[in-house]
Amino acid sequence: MKLKIFTLFLLSIIYFDNCDLLRFSRFEVISWTPGEGCFNDPDNITVSLNFSNDPDRSSVERNFSLMGDGNKVRGNFIWSGNRMTFSPLVHLESNIDYEINLSPNASDKNGLSMDEAFTGNFTTRSANSRPVLLLYYPSMYEKVSDSKSEIRLEFSKPVTLKTLYENVSFSPSMSGLWHLENDNRLAVFIPAEPWIQNNRYEMHVSSLLTDNNGMDTGKDFISIFTAGTDAELPYLLAARRIGKSGEIFQLTPDIGYSGAAKSPFENTGWEKDDRLSLVFSKPADSSLIKNYINVDDGPNLVVETPPGFFSEIIFRFDGVPVYESRFTLRVKPGIKDSSGNESKNEYIFRVFADGKYSKPPVLEGIRIPMAPNNAHDPELKFFGIESNYDFIPIQNKNYPSGESIKTWIELYFSAAQDALIDTFSVMELFRVETSNNVINFYPRYVKSDNFSFECPQAGFENYQRIEITGNLVNSVFSGIINFQIASGLKDSLGNRSDKLQRISLIK
Repeated sequence: MKLKIFTLFLLSIIYFDNCDLLRFSRFEVISWTPGEGCFNDPDNITVSLNFSNDPDRSSVERNFSLMGDGNKVRGNFIWSGNRMTFSPLVHLESNIDYEINLSPNASDKNGLSMDEAFTGNFTTRSANSRPVLLLYYPSMYEKVSDSKSEIRLEFSKPVTLKTLYENVSFSPSMSGLWHLENDNRLAVFIPAEPWIQNNRYEMHVSSLLTDNNGMDTGKDFISIFTAGTDAELPYLLAARRIGKSGEIFQLTPDIGYSGAAKSPFENTGWEKDDRLSLVFSKPADSSLIKNYINVDDGPNLVVETPPGFFSEIIFRFDGVPVYESRFTLRVKPGIKDSSGNESKNEYIFRVFADGKYSKPPVLEGIRIPMAPNNAHDPELKFFGIESNYDFIPIQNKNYPSGESIKTWIELYFSAAQDALIDTFSVMELFRVETSNNVINFYPRYVKSDNFSFECPQAGFENYQRIEITGNLVNSVFSGIINFQIASGLKDSLGNRSDKLQRISLIK
């Protein structure tokens, strides 16, 4: 009886020992080929797994896979003891990243499964053929003062825009545009909106980012930076008038006057083609600045500076300021710099558009011979703009009623400095209109020299003289004669009169 009990005890010890042996003898991959690393000759690569226990071959084959750049490689299995060799149906290729996977569902012949999946990686890409991130901005843990700061990544090889959009990200998220420079080796990211001040950002560059040949970097990259540390407010340094030839004239702001004896300061000399320049202490947002610039009693301003952040922003008018008009430029608070800081002050500039090169042509007077056929004394009569409704002595003696008499009319103009009256414009726009059919004048041609009478009207030597030669037919009737030039009279500088100009006389 004692012998039987001892035998049972011994058998139980052996049984439990065998269970422990089964439990602690793990089924796993103890070695594999080709191993981690880069292999330049794909034809000589052997893919194999060596197991710790005698494997269940069908189980291993079902749970095995070889992937090349995410694509499954098909092949056959060759066994030799505990070693399985995978023979691809097509040769392995160059410049491919391969991954071996064996699911933990693979088991040995005793049904013992693997404790964890097996993964092995190797590549046929040469290490020096991968693109490498050489330089980056902002650098690690850098604080950038510009809240519109660009991100710059310089690679050893050209990359594509597509791979940048797919494999570079920011946390917190930031949208924007990528563009490439330096033969597509330098990637520049322009944020769509300012980086949040004093905010921490992470930039992630995925290992899947590829060059133009499809080779990836093989490494993830993270950079951390802080953006928007600038708290200095922008302010207006200067306002300037820019002349047609690039001359610069400083504008003086109106600081306001309380005394009745003083008038606001006025910036004179503004020409029709002048532009406005605003210079700020820091680059300001040109795309929004129009919302903070007002023009009272003048044409609207148009921003010439392209969208972006600039210390100097230039404007032009969408029309010509009326000559000798007065308008006010107001620069209001709220203009933003690249960090989102806003200006706090308002600036007012009062302007008088009286530029010496912008004066439109003005008819100042006319002169007509009362005896056109008398070469020694044509009895010239002058009528200025103040002579409206004066008597003009056109008589039958020299202008017989009903006869066409050759004569001339001189027109005297004031004009902008260095400007010449456009004679074609005069011929087109000059008219003699009457009431009661007093006279009829038929112009023949216009000239600005070789005048019928050499000497100009006394006191008008510095005015421009234009002569219109034609034929005048007198009548026995009395009435009003209007010597007039319709609106649109031009000069050689492009100045144009928008008014009807008239001298009215009585016969």
